[in-house]
Amino acid sequence: MDQRQTVAFELERVIVLRSGRLLLDEVTARIPAPGITVVTGPSGAGKTTLLRLLNRLEVPDGGRVCYHGQPLDELDPLTLRRRVGMVFQRPTPFPGSVADNLAVARPDAGTGELGTALERVALDPGLLGQEARTLSGGELQRMCLARTLVTGPETLLLDEPTSALDDQPKRVFESTARDLAAQDIRRPRAGTAAAGRCRPHASPQPGPVHLVVLAVGRRDARLRVGDRPPPRP
Repeated sequence: MDQRQTVAFELERVIVLRSGRLLLDEVTARIPAPGITVVTGPSGAGKTTLLRLLNRLEVPDGGRVCYHGQPLDELDPLTLRRRVGMVFQRPTPFPGSVADNLAVARPDAGTGELGTALERVALDPGLLGQEARTLSGGELQRMCLARTLVTGPETLLLDEPTSALDDQPKRVFESTARDLAAQDIRRPRAGTAAAGRCRPHASPQPGPVHLVVLAVGRRDARLRVGDRPPPRP
């Protein structure tokens, strides 16, 4: 098999500068397509910046980023973001009901499809008619995940989406993400990239867990394939 077929993202000597500050310095890494990839490193290492590069919310000042062998600058950004969905650190609800929020991502989706998206993130489809802003923090974050899923992405980018959640909703969200990786986000296959720490839970195995380790001052990201992130203390 062509090795490129097993690689979702490839970063080649990527440089990112913002306001004269070097955020990423010639980072080179390959992120596999199956399973879960965790991007980890100290504060300021560029984890969020790296994730934002992967669906062109940021563009590099040097180097190249490819998705399944195609340079991102040759792909239509809107099409790419449907293929590569992103969930941010804090929920971003819009005014209106839960159904209104999901329909923002896919206006042609029927009620059944919207309800299925909620079920996939362990939310009751009966919430569709509820005002989004009345949901709890954990429910809002899972609603945002459902809003991303309704577009049928191949890959999910999760930028520390549990960082502002209490322990119980955090465990539910992490378990949901692992279940999605185990069953494929959309058919035929999907991969998941997540920045930050995650704790393993008892849920279906999502396939291999990979680490991309970013360190401040290093030129290359280090990829450790097949490792699982250590549990948090």
